[in-house]
Amino acid sequence: MKAGTLDRGLIYGTALVLAIWALIPFYFIAISAFTPQSNVSAYPKPLFPGSVSVATMQLFLESSGVVPAMLNSLAVALLTVVVSLALGAPAAYALARFRFRGRAAFRAVVLVTKLFPVAILAIPLAAIFVRLGLYDSLISVALVHSAMAIPFVILIVGAVFVALPHDLEEAAETLGSSRWGAFRRVALPPAMPGLAAAAIFAFVISWNEVFAASILTVRARTLPAQVLASLSTSPLALKFIAAFFMVLPAVIFFILIRRYLRTVWGPR
Repeated sequence: MKAGTLDRGLIYGTALVLAIWALIPFYFIAISAFTPQSNVSAYPKPLFPGSVSVATMQLFLESSGVVPAMLNSLAVALLTVVVSLALGAPAAYALARFRFRGRAAFRAVVLVTKLFPVAILAIPLAAIFVRLGLYDSLISVALVHSAMAIPFVILIVGAVFVALPHDLEEAAETLGSSRWGAFRRVALPPAMPGLAAAAIFAFVISWNEVFAASILTVRARTLPAQVLASLSTSPLALKFIAAFFMVLPAVIFFILIRRYLRTVWGPR
């Protein structure tokens, strides 16, 4: 067997094992979500469910506050994606293309922001939002989630812009294109996979975040905050359904945006 074939087999085998390891919890959450409540505690858990029921899902969706919380989570996550890309992508481009005083310090600040846990920031932010009249609103949650996502956006998109040759933009400018036109026609299309990856990170960060959403909201709960508030009093079947709905939107969002990643991963 050739060394190249052995290396590829080792890489694909390792990727397959890691994928199975990551998908096993999602699979058991999914089959448990559609298992009748009387069988959800059965042990050992069957690999394929003997019976399927949507009664627990219907009960979960009919529970008070669940559907509004899902809509709130979706609105907050989408707003987080828009804000984080609108602010993070230009910052990443500036770091990759321009030399200015304080550039290294700005990069360090971007990294340092990830050292502070949201638990430390949530309570002071709650006090600030109360003074600004933004407490218990989706905008306040989206702003906090955007602050959490922007450093990831800068790091991911900045790495993409650094890898793109600057000569093509300069050539477009010498041929009469403006700087904005060169960016839009030359730099932006190859950077779309990086923007897509950053959007996925921002969406997942917002969708799964629970601490800040619990502190900053009372009535306008997101789904994680709503689930956390009722977790101790919910039966096991409803907990599996809640976990399923926590995972599903992020998977759907990834499927919708994955075509922009093909230039990085390849068509297969």
